[in-house]
Amino acid sequence: MRNTCLNQVHELARKDPRILFLGSDLGAGTLQAFREELPEQFLMEGISEQALVGMAAGLALEGRVVYLNTIATFLTRRCYEQLALDLCLHKAKVRLIGSGGGLVYAPLGPTHQATEDIAILRPLPGMGILAPADATEMKRLMPTTVDYDGPLYIRLGKGGDPVVTPDEPFVLGAPVVLRSGRNILLITTGTAASLALKTADLLAASGHEPGVLHLPTLKPLDLEALKAHLAPMRAVLTLEEHHRTGGLGSLVAEVLAEESFPVPKRFARLGLPDAFAEGYGSQASLMTACGLHVEAAVATVQRLLV
Repeated sequence: MRNTCLNQVHELARKDPRILFLGSDLGAGTLQAFREELPEQFLMEGISEQALVGMAAGLALEGRVVYLNTIATFLTRRCYEQLALDLCLHKAKVRLIGSGGGLVYAPLGPTHQATEDIAILRPLPGMGILAPADATEMKRLMPTTVDYDGPLYIRLGKGGDPVVTPDEPFVLGAPVVLRSGRNILLITTGTAASLALKTADLLAASGHEPGVLHLPTLKPLDLEALKAHLAPMRAVLTLEEHHRTGGLGSLVAEVLAEESFPVPKRFARLGLPDAFAEGYGSQASLMTACGLHVEAAVATVQRLLV
């Protein structure tokens, strides 16, 4: 997913001289072809993320469209004031490519695990948030980011994620139906889409008809479209590789609380607990330890149906 995203920046930069890539702590050889072909559109800042965001803001205010890549936790936790005042306040056209959303960097511990990045960014006025499910969706969405009026955060998964999204034009803000259903709706974002689909398969084997709705755009979101998908459902479960507070689950809970739906809802959120992950291991092992797995999802839906 990361390679697809960065290669798309290169492709877009070929067509648009406004586009500039600003990197921090890239691996050796990353985007070397971009650096050699378009040296005037490629800058390497180094490991000083607050300065990185400030530099990107200045370039954007001079007419550039800046794509900036570094580790998600460093972008969101470390640079919050710069994101708010340098980018959002001025509607600066900076695209923040956050590597390692969720528990991707599980072996490196809580300093690198971006488990509350969406919650940090959602309240910022004008900050867009994208969380694609797979590399093909990433390729489709990147061209739509060029002319977005303001800053965007693009949350990257591990890479090598299964392709689960339909080959359809990407529409910024639009929910994506991954599976049609009745009575039960699983809502997901990012790479948790594959978890939702596996959960739906198990529920279907038990005689249920679950739908799966993917939100690659968390902000700005077509709320009317989301409400239309929610309206006929009896049970709603959100699944996300993020803390339950402040992310997708909170977003859907807000909609459910404020809207009067004709069908009463049973609702639950499946995500990471209100704690730092204990121990070290693989992404999959920490997700299991945190209760973010298919069996837990199935059990939660069954409780909602009682």
